[in-house]
Amino acid sequence: MSRNSVIVGILEDDAEQAQLYQAWLEGAGFQVRWFPDTKDFRRKLGAESIDILLLDWVLGEGSGLEVLEWIRQSAHSKLPVIFLTARISEQDVVSGLQAGADDYIPKPAKQAELVARTNAVLRRSGLAVQDNTWIKELEPYEINLDRRQISIKGERIELTDREFDLACYLFRRHGRIVSRESLLENVWNLSADVNTRTVDTHVSRLRKKLGMGGENGWVLSAVYQHGYRLEQIK
Repeated sequence: MSRNSVIVGILEDDAEQAQLYQAWLEGAGFQVRWFPDTKDFRRKLGAESIDILLLDWVLGEGSGLEVLEWIRQSAHSKLPVIFLTARISEQDVVSGLQAGADDYIPKPAKQAELVARTNAVLRRSGLAVQDNTWIKELEPYEINLDRRQISIKGERIELTDREFDLACYLFRRHGRIVSRESLLENVWNLSADVNTRTVDTHVSRLRKKLGMGGENGWVLSAVYQHGYRLEQIK
């Protein structure tokens, strides 16, 4: 499995359903993290750095709507969320969307629809994997995945392979918090238990090489007790 693949979180207290969704999504090439309850989700969210959340409405403790409202008020406010629930009345759908859900999938879910809607929300969020060169949303940066090169206004920047992988991982998730543990797992392919100072060192070098202190319209900053966030500024 690609270390740069998208990570889907599932907050679902029914283990059998969660395992089914996980099998479908992993079969489609995603990485999956299952959270059996809201306490586990809130405790692990910072370290897991998921890219999109499939959220059940009816949970053992609290409700999915409360979780969504908490997400939208937290440091992870831009996390894409899809409700996956048997509550399918018009009022429930409206309430979920008004609370900030990006989509709504009724149970029982169907495999093809679940994968397709997940991909659709990822595309709208700018996280869909692309094959060639990204240009428009990332100006003045031009990223060529085939040649593994990054240029600024046409000038190629010399990066190590690790720095290139790190930059791509952050660009794909720009606007969202990415934990040090997630970077170790997905860029270094190392256990999250390893000392994270190497991440800080590489981030510092990348920030300098790519001018991510605001001079090029992008800022790569540390988020206290969470990790890093790459943001485009106006």
